Amino acid sequence: MGRTEYYYDPDAPKANTLIPASNLLVVNADGAILMQRRRDTGQWALPGGAQEIGESPAECAARECEEETGVRAEVTGFLGVYSNPAHIIAYSDGEIRQQYEAVYIGRPIGGAPAANDEASDVRWVRPDELDELDIHASMREQIGHYLSGAYPYVG
Repeated sequence: MGRTEYYYDPDAPKANTLIPASNLLVVNADGAILMQRRRDTGQWALPGGAQEIGESPAECAARECEEETGVRAEVTGFLGVYSNPAHIIAYSDGEIRQQYEAVYIGRPIGGAPAANDEASDVRWVRPDELDELDIHASMREQIGHYLSGAYPYVG
């Protein structure tokens, strides 16, 4: 499914859905952050996705992490809630979604980074390497709050 992101774009279409989603910012013992390169946008991102009926937001974050990266992780903390009406994601099926993400902090407990249907690359990224990657501004905000210790965030 195609996807176009709008961020503070006055020409963005009007949202028609708000879907609860969760991300997991996984940090290894060396302080590197688990990142995936999304196949749909080509940008680097934290693992995450839509919550399913019957799971908690934290369970969603852990499930999405393993599905998208091959890394099993446990939730160790809460980074914040991110829902910005100026961040719109339009899908080719007509869904136009306002961002809504509960973002958790975690640590790896098994598995290994591996590319898959959703991610063309998965790897551990040191904080000093982040500027070398194409990362959407909303994801950079989340990572920045973690690195600066400015959490929990509610926005």
